[in-house]
Amino acid sequence: MIELKNVNKSFSDKQVLFDINATFNPGIPNLIIGASGGGKSVLLKCMVGLITPESGQILYDKRDFLQMDYENKKEVRRELGMLFQGTALFDSLTVEENIEFPLRMFSNMSVAERLERVNFCLNRVHLEKVNSKYPAEISGGMKKRVGIARAIALNTKYLFCDEPNSGLDPITSRVIDELLLDITTEYKITTVINSHDMKTVYDIGESIIFIYKGKKWWQGSRNEIDTARHSNPELDNFIQASQF
Repeated sequence: MIELKNVNKSFSDKQVLFDINATFNPGIPNLIIGASGGGKSVLLKCMVGLITPESGQILYDKRDFLQMDYENKKEVRRELGMLFQGTALFDSLTVEENIEFPLRMFSNMSVAERLERVNFCLNRVHLEKVNSKYPAEISGGMKKRVGIARAIALNTKYLFCDEPNSGLDPITSRVIDELLLDITTEYKITTVINSHDMKTVYDIGESIIFIYKGKKWWQGSRNEIDTARHSNPELDNFIQASQF
């Protein structure tokens, strides 16, 4: 579980997050939605430690990340996996070497153990016989799946995904959604997904937070969002602008 309590963030004299309170539960996809510039990417970066908020708490299973020293933060970061919008694979490394990278950095596994884990992760994202290929040699959807495999290589407890369907065709997008859902439920991962894809919201949005102008404007499930939009013009406008 991840809890946010009164998280505030400013850049110079412009405040971009206002007293964000939220809970992200394990075993379900937790979605953050909102228009570009609304604060959802800043919120995600605060949660993973790329940006430090001025005030508030970010709790990983009751552990206050913002109050930790360097070594304790490093321990929490070992439990985090990140799927970047552009996958952020190393072009000069093979698929196998990309997935092995966090294992080499943060584990004491032997070479044989690392290879076994790499192959397990590749099989889990339904990729086989691509170990020796380079990112330039595989499709965009395959790159996303390699990114997921790398993100879960360290037995991730918390998985963050920034626009995982960006740049993908509708069919491949649904494959990625289903894969994230399956992995989240199977391993009871606390998965947090930034998305503007309403098909993703309606398909896998068990818990949804709508961020508007830096504030948490609405929270609910995919079963509640259509009812909520009738009394929430900001949410309704966002949905209409993002319709698939």
